[in-house]
Amino acid sequence: MKFYAAFWWLWASCGCALAQNFPSKPIRIIVPTIAGSAPDVRVRQIAPKLSDAVGQSVIVDNRPGANGTIATQLAARATPDGHTLFYGLINNAINDALHPDSCCRLNQELVPVVHFTSTPLVMVVHPSVAANTLQEYLQLAKAKPGLLTYASAGPGSITQLLGEWIKLKSGTRILDVPYKSVGAEMPDLLGGQIMTAYLNPIAIATHVRSGKLRGLAVAGPKRIAALQDVPTIAEAGLPGIEGIVWNGFFVPAGTPKQNIQILNRELLRTFNAPDVREQVGLIGAEIMGGRPEDYAAFIRLESAKWSKIIRDVGIKAE
Repeated sequence: MKFYAAFWWLWASCGCALAQNFPSKPIRIIVPTIAGSAPDVRVRQIAPKLSDAVGQSVIVDNRPGANGTIATQLAARATPDGHTLFYGLINNAINDALHPDSCCRLNQELVPVVHFTSTPLVMVVHPSVAANTLQEYLQLAKAKPGLLTYASAGPGSITQLLGEWIKLKSGTRILDVPYKSVGAEMPDLLGGQIMTAYLNPIAIATHVRSGKLRGLAVAGPKRIAALQDVPTIAEAGLPGIEGIVWNGFFVPAGTPKQNIQILNRELLRTFNAPDVREQVGLIGAEIMGGRPEDYAAFIRLESAKWSKIIRDVGIKAE
């Protein structure tokens, strides 16, 4: 018994020492989007604060391309010691649903550290559309099948999945017009060449307030401060549909739990900085936080939801 007690004490002491020595070198955050994109801006806002907190440099490494796969592969293959973080997005979870045999799935090859923000998409239409509410819009779609159009960011994007989900639930036929990326549809939307879009609040709030676009519904559980007059999809008469853009931090599977806990604690502190909270609020987002296991449970629910929608509407990977 004395031998086992001594062994346990030695093992526990080594574990504490490892945790106390972490991080022992610069931390790299791999971001699956280009520099200057909305996810990149969010990461770069908190990177200096994380650096100050842990006493090490924090390097933002942008690896866009292949719908996020380049970045996820790089992160999943990194040494699992906590010095490489991946900034995961809703797109990554949807990609996992489309490609279930992927090498770098969230909650499997990449495990959660902490949930950062969630932002509901907003359904907007050009003012030429003869509908002031979601119900009027759906009535118009039923009366004139194929007349209305909506913009998406292409097959498998959250904007396409949300658009197809609304069509499925309402029994309407609205044409999907794919664009190369989120935001690329804005000139056509403002010009009236495209009628409908599902966009981030920050991208459309000023246009809604000025009358250049009309907000019909918020695809989240509650209204947002930037557009208080726009009801949720449930309030507008189509319950059970939500399209929320979310993000957070992950590490390669096998990373020591104590290192994940340290990262979780220090990242939560950066989230609580007044300037971070202010900036997140201005874009219509909400800071989520929580424990790694909370984020893992959230991702399981999101993956199940979008997997079902993908099956129900018949979307195929390209």
